[in-house]
Amino acid sequence: MTYRPRLGIQGPVLGWNDPWNRAGSERIMRTGTGKMIPPQEPDVEPETYMAALKELGAEFYVHHLFPDLQELPALIEDCRKFGIRLVVGNEYGNINGPWREGTNRYDVPVEVVQTLVGSGMLEALLYDEPEHLQINAAQYRKGEWFPHWGNLQADSMHEAHGRFVERVRAELAPLSEALGAAWPVLSEQVFPVLFHAQARAGMTPAPKIMKESFHPLQLGTALGAAKQYGKALWICADLWGPDTGPWLTRLSGFPGHSPAEFASALRLGYHMGPSHLFAENIDGLLRTGEGCRLEATEFGEEWLRFVRDYVPAHPLPYDHRQARANIAIIHSDDGNYGQNERPFGIRELPMPERSQSIFHAWRLVTHGAVPVHGSCLHIPGYSFPRHALQFDEPSAQYPLREGVPAERYGEPIHPLFQPANGVLAFDAYATAEAIGSPRLIVLAGSYISDGTLAACVKLAEQGSAVIACEWLLPEELRMPRRFGGGGSWLPVDSLLGEAAREHAAPYLGSDKLWRQSFGEYAVRISPADEKGFSLHIEIE
Repeated sequence: MTYRPRLGIQGPVLGWNDPWNRAGSERIMRTGTGKMIPPQEPDVEPETYMAALKELGAEFYVHHLFPDLQELPALIEDCRKFGIRLVVGNEYGNINGPWREGTNRYDVPVEVVQTLVGSGMLEALLYDEPEHLQINAAQYRKGEWFPHWGNLQADSMHEAHGRFVERVRAELAPLSEALGAAWPVLSEQVFPVLFHAQARAGMTPAPKIMKESFHPLQLGTALGAAKQYGKALWICADLWGPDTGPWLTRLSGFPGHSPAEFASALRLGYHMGPSHLFAENIDGLLRTGEGCRLEATEFGEEWLRFVRDYVPAHPLPYDHRQARANIAIIHSDDGNYGQNERPFGIRELPMPERSQSIFHAWRLVTHGAVPVHGSCLHIPGYSFPRHALQFDEPSAQYPLREGVPAERYGEPIHPLFQPANGVLAFDAYATAEAIGSPRLIVLAGSYISDGTLAACVKLAEQGSAVIACEWLLPEELRMPRRFGGGGSWLPVDSLLGEAAREHAAPYLGSDKLWRQSFGEYAVRISPADEKGFSLHIEIE
C-alpha cells in the first residue's frame, strides 16, 4: 500500500481580517490572549485568499465560526468553487460566547451543521482544546466555574471518568445526530490528557504538535487512543509556542518555534500516518508583500517545500491504524498533566498522588527525558522566552518582520526530540486486541479495570514483561513472577525505583533514538542538531 494524509491550513487570527467576515473580525477576539488585536496587514479579498490556499496545496481549510454566522454562505460557496473542503471549529465562540448554559463552550448550532452536511463541503467539526477548557475552566469565561462539558460531581476517579464520558457523549448527541456517521467531531488538544476519555465518548483525537509538547508522549498517547477506540487521527502542527528568534513574529509566541523546527515537525506529523495534517495558522505562512501581494514567509517556504517536494518523494507504506506498541503504558486517564488538582474539572475532588505515576511511567520509558512532575512544558521549571519578549516589546511594534536576535530572551526550550522505543498509551479499559503483543507493559495511574488487568496477566504469561504499580493489584498479584513463555510480572511501589529501571532497561532501546512502529515498519527519529530541535526521519 501507499498512503498520504490530506493536508490543510487554519485561518488567520493576527495578519488580516477574516476575508468573509471583516466586521466580525473587528468585534470579537480571535486569539486566547484576552485582548482585541487589530489586523496587522490590509484586508484580503476572498478570491485572492482562496487562490493562496490552493497555491499552498491546501486540500481543506480550518475555519473557526464567528458566532454571528455571517460568513458561512459565501465561505461554503468559495470552498466549492476552489475545491477545498471545510473544517468548522468553535474557538471564537469559546473565547467570546455565547456559551452553552453552565459551560464555557460554544456549540456550532445544529441547523448550521445540517447546512454544512447538506453542502457536501464539510470535512469535520472541530472542538478547540476541550481538555484544557474542562480542567482550566476560567481560561476565557471568568468569574464562575463553568467547565467545557459542565460541572460534574463524583467521589472517586473511577466514578469521575464515567460521569465525564457520559456527559461528553450526551452533550455531543445533537451534533452527532445531525452529522451522521460520515463526519468526525475532533478533539484538538494541547495537553496529553483526556484523549482516551473523549475518544470513548465518540470524539476523534487531534493532537497538537510543536506547541509545548513532549512529542513521543503527545503522539504516543493520541495514537493509542485512536487505536483503542477505532478512531481516525488528525494532527495539528501549531506554530504558537514558547520560543523566540530571528523569524517573523506577529506576536509574542506566534510563531514560537523556528522555521527549522516547523519543517521537522511537519515531517514528524506526516510520518505518524494521520488521516489529516494541518498547520495553525496561515498568517504564520503568508505576509503581504509589495503591491499588496501575499507572499510566503520563511515558514510558508518550509510548508511549500514539504507539500511540493517532501510528500511526493516519501509515500507512506502504512497509516496510523497500524500503530503497534513495543512498549505499552496502560493508565487511568485522570486528566493530570502536572496541575495535580481539578480532575475532570472537578474542583472538589482531590487529585490522588497516584495519578502522578503516569509521569513516572513516561520518565521510565524515555531514559529520563520526560520530567518527573508533568507531561508538557506547562509545569514548574520551564521559563518561556516568549514571556520575556511579551513584557519587553509593546504590542504596537508587532509584527516584528525579522523577529528578535537569537537567545536575546533566553535559550530556546522546546526541542522536538526525546527518545522512546515504540511507546503507545492506553487507558484503564484497554482490551487485549488493542494492546497487542508489546515486549514491555507498564501499569500506572489510580485504577485499572478488571478486564484490562486480566489481559495484562495473560500477556505476561505469553511473553511480555509487565511492571505494575502495586496499588493497582489485588493481593494475589503482588508478588514478582517469571513465566515459562519468557514473560515476567514485577509489582513495584514506585516506577522511579531501581527495580523498575532494571526490569525495563532491556526494552528501552537507544537514548539517541525514537522509534514508532506501524505494522512491519518502524519510523526512526533522531536529532539532527545537538539539542533535537530538528530531526532526521527514516522508515525501516
